[in-house]
Amino acid sequence: MTQQSLEPATTAEDAGEGTRVPAGRSWLDRYFHITKRESTVAREVRGGVTTFMAMAYILLLNPLILSGKDAAGDTLAQKALITATAFAAAFTTLLMGFFGKVPLALAAGLSVSGVLASQVAPQMTWPQAMGMCVMYGVVIMLLVVTGLREMIMNAIPLALKHAITMGIGLFVALIGLVKAGFVHQGKATPVTLGPAGELAGWPVLLFAITLLAIFMLQARGIPGAILIGIVGGTVIAVTLNALDVIDPKQWASGAPELHGSAVSMPDFSIFGDVEFGGWGEVGAMTVGMIVFTLVLAGFFDAMATIIGVGTEAKLADDKGRMPGLSKALFIDGAGGAIGGVAGASGQTVFVESATGVGEGARTGLSSVVTGLFFAACLFFTPLTAIVPGEVAAAALVVIGAMMMMNARHVDWADRATAIPVFLTVVIMPFTYSITAGVAAGVISYVAIKIAQGKAREIGAFMWALTGIFIVYFALNPIESWMGVH
Repeated sequence: MTQQSLEPATTAEDAGEGTRVPAGRSWLDRYFHITKRESTVAREVRGGVTTFMAMAYILLLNPLILSGKDAAGDTLAQKALITATAFAAAFTTLLMGFFGKVPLALAAGLSVSGVLASQVAPQMTWPQAMGMCVMYGVVIMLLVVTGLREMIMNAIPLALKHAITMGIGLFVALIGLVKAGFVHQGKATPVTLGPAGELAGWPVLLFAITLLAIFMLQARGIPGAILIGIVGGTVIAVTLNALDVIDPKQWASGAPELHGSAVSMPDFSIFGDVEFGGWGEVGAMTVGMIVFTLVLAGFFDAMATIIGVGTEAKLADDKGRMPGLSKALFIDGAGGAIGGVAGASGQTVFVESATGVGEGARTGLSSVVTGLFFAACLFFTPLTAIVPGEVAAAALVVIGAMMMMNARHVDWADRATAIPVFLTVVIMPFTYSITAGVAAGVISYVAIKIAQGKAREIGAFMWALTGIFIVYFALNPIESWMGVH
């Protein structure tokens, strides 16, 4: 999608006499432009609640993804992760509502969390990993302020943008399958079904049931299908556990039962636990590639999501311009830094915001309602902690399937398109590296263009990116040649 001018010369908020709000309207109406956007307070509230219901699963999935050990062997406490996830989602969504004034909600990006858990934390401590998250957020904010974000978006071929989304989808789905115990490392093969070629235990069976239930609900077009599936799976898990049907040791994240009160004070123990030093053992090149990977992971979906939801809300014109777009992009970038400080990984705009728009949401008031619901969740952490990891993992696979739907936009008959897309999509999950997938896609795209005699079609940014990724793949031989260890 080409973005020549982000801000239209005039918007619905300053279009002139014909669009002025009649005298006597409430301050709420005037501030959020509710009447001007042909909405009502009731619609905005309904839309905000619907959006929250559609994306509340992030309170379960983000802690699940970030539950691994860092390079020092330390883990983040589950209760603290749930608090951080709820706080960061509430804060950034309220920012979007009050200042962006558009019906967009933010929460921890699963792609960003996946990079932190699989590529960053194994090389450094969690505080250092969150420091990297803050850095990537600052980079994106600078890209927005300078206008480079739009230039970069325009430079990358559309097919590769779809491929990156699909690859991240498969990557996220693989994480879910592994977390659920559906996929294991095999003895004679790299991976296998279950621990020994077959599924073992009730929890993984419950994962499969929850996964199918969510897919069936989605096929019926039922709003909040993911959340309904997770709640249903949790109820079954709690019931089976209460009846002593399942050995408590079979649950990967502990038995699904409530310990003490359902209400508790938030745990902010990891808030602000951020470090920006101690990267000597990792190396400057690795640090640079990690930041670059995080920028990639949180970069591509946001603009398309903002424009797509804005168009659905009838806020964007036929060229994709909408009021407050620059503010929305800046807040999305700030979400990376905010999430890092909170300890929840980078925050980004969720496509589930479209569910609220479908209920009539047109203004930032809807986002304020969604943000307030996330804030309320800060005090219900014990309830969230009951959800078994196997049940929550089903939603990861569903999200992966939804991201794979971008395949419909790819011209698979064109080899110049299909090959880079294929390499991008498969290498991400097969190498457990988003960076490797993007690198393979970019390099192969440029190589094929050269082979076709179309080198002039390759933009300066793609040339530069290709050079960086060639160094990335050849880093070990280069270091050996230079005598660097």
